Amino acid sequence: MNLDSYGYFLPEKNLALSPAVPRDSSKLFVYNTKTDEIIFDYFYNIDKYLPKDSFMVLNNTKVLPARVTMNKENGGKVVLLFLVNELTSLRVGKALTDRKINVGEKIFFDQENYLEIISQKENIFDLRFNFSREHLFELLNKYGTMPIPPYLKKSPLKKDELLKKYQTIFAKIDGSAAAPTASLHFTDSVFNKLNKKEIKKLFVTLHVGLGTFAPISDENIKQKKLHNEYYEVDKKTLQCIDTSKQEGKKLVAVGTTVVRTLESIARQHVFSSATQLSLLSKTDLFIFPPYNFKLVDIMITNFHLPKSSLMMLVEAFLQYKKSRRSLVELYSIAIKNNFRFYSFGDAMMII
Repeated sequence: MNLDSYGYFLPEKNLALSPAVPRDSSKLFVYNTKTDEIIFDYFYNIDKYLPKDSFMVLNNTKVLPARVTMNKENGGKVVLLFLVNELTSLRVGKALTDRKINVGEKIFFDQENYLEIISQKENIFDLRFNFSREHLFELLNKYGTMPIPPYLKKSPLKKDELLKKYQTIFAKIDGSAAAPTASLHFTDSVFNKLNKKEIKKLFVTLHVGLGTFAPISDENIKQKKLHNEYYEVDKKTLQCIDTSKQEGKKLVAVGTTVVRTLESIARQHVFSSATQLSLLSKTDLFIFPPYNFKLVDIMITNFHLPKSSLMMLVEAFLQYKKSRRSLVELYSIAIKNNFRFYSFGDAMMII
């Protein structure tokens, strides 16, 4: 596993600091692995490139405004980034901070609501709340700001704009610390076009963690595992995926989070045989080349950070599809043609 092969240089002009307006006017890089054809278009035309006998799976997780400036007992301020996808119980959770906090110290949202630091591992703190998990979400919505990636700190968007734009239009289930960015391009207009083509859309839930942006570590490579992320898929959706695949329909996965969810489920062999109302689990699946994809036929994704696990997943998909080009080569073409990269950037579709 050579990480250097996933490195590339991104000119500053190609870093997207705000999304396209409207969302679906972002550019679309279409790569056909069978013909080696590359097409440049706009996302609002994505329906033109999807086969009629396909169905789409999206992630309906909702990003919480999980970065909060809080008060220490001594009156000082501290910024906590709550890892909302890793809440282990009703009153226990985790957070990141770059400031010194002592175990046993209390940190306050306001006079009534506080948390206590119960342990620390590097810059991750285990917390105990004096309120419920549901009330934590209410407090985050009241006091928090969106946990945008570090490279978006220069974004011109104000707090209220980020709350809206760093969220998919179909976000439903609270729990993510980051957005499933491939889904940010979708609009009602795009969905209407897909409906006219009779392309069904299904939803799974995977709560995205900050591990999405973390660099690959020696431990990841040694263990062949990544950070844990929690997902849930209801029985009806599982059965629908299974039936559609048996009918020969092509599964279009929107984003690496959906790919990770589906391939994790496939490893458990749980579909039409599911007995529970929903499948709730967690995954540490690390997809890198070579990888034999069990479910995904077409992938919609964004342009990712160099040497990231997300790049390795997309490269694995290219190789699975017997692509004549590497992902870095495709990225180079995108950069030369002024595609915008990362969370608010443009989209790529691999067919």
